[in-house]
Amino acid sequence: MSEKKLGLLYALSAFLFWGLTPMYYKQITMVPPFEILAHRVVFSVVVLVFLLFISKQFNTLKPIFKSLAKMKYLIFASILISINWFTFIYSISVNKIVEASLGYFITPLVTVALGFLIFQERVNKAQGIAIVLAIIAVVYQLATLGTIPIIALTLAFSFGFYGMVRKKIAISSIPGLFIETIVILPIALIYLNFLVQNEQSVFNTLSSYDMTILSLSGLVTVVPLLWFNAAATRMSLTALGFIQYIGPTVAFLVAVFVYDEVLNVNKLITFTLIWIALVIFSLDGLKRRKA
Repeated sequence: MSEKKLGLLYALSAFLFWGLTPMYYKQITMVPPFEILAHRVVFSVVVLVFLLFISKQFNTLKPIFKSLAKMKYLIFASILISINWFTFIYSISVNKIVEASLGYFITPLVTVALGFLIFQERVNKAQGIAIVLAIIAVVYQLATLGTIPIIALTLAFSFGFYGMVRKKIAISSIPGLFIETIVILPIALIYLNFLVQNEQSVFNTLSSYDMTILSLSGLVTVVPLLWFNAAATRMSLTALGFIQYIGPTVAFLVAVFVYDEVLNVNKLITFTLIWIALVIFSLDGLKRRKA
């Protein structure tokens, strides 16, 4: 198999996995979101320690810990990804997978907008139109429903800023994610210990099957990220950009057709505006790539 085909396989696997992830978290909705997040951090560290060991990358950690600049960025990244993880888990627990998928549709547009506002990067006419359409979609939902899509915006901006922070530092995925998770590991352990001491831990009341499912949260977190990084090294960013919309599209379909989440006309109009914006955004990227 050629490197391009292998990259395509990795990319499809990663984004299909992410799109189906709500079905995993639906299995453990009896556990409060904060407790799920804490366990996710703990089990992710376990998986990452194993991966660091078999890939012989432990020696890459010491220089990172010694760099104050890199550690500041990684601590900030840790906070952002924790917010993103919690918001996603929460959205599933309150049956708002549709809004979560909207957030990940908006994310690429937010990334471009942040680049323009913070780093003074140039935004061409097509990108500007796409961003304006996304803003109109959010404003439309606010006007028609009377509510701000907090979940969607939190997911989009937390992941958008997270991507920008990680772009600032040249650290490979496994060591970087390991440090991000161990930064919040003490908080997760303190919180889990508090639950146990006050007999509020839901984990201790679960069946063996449910405990096993929750214990897989580390693999659910790490595996698709590794597939994504394997794809990124083998594919063009333009091709990867098109494929990334598989994730939120699958999540959207799962929400509507598996879990019967309501899709009214106003939500459909909001999504239509976002999809039009993404088409413009993606075609512009393809055009510039060819040029």
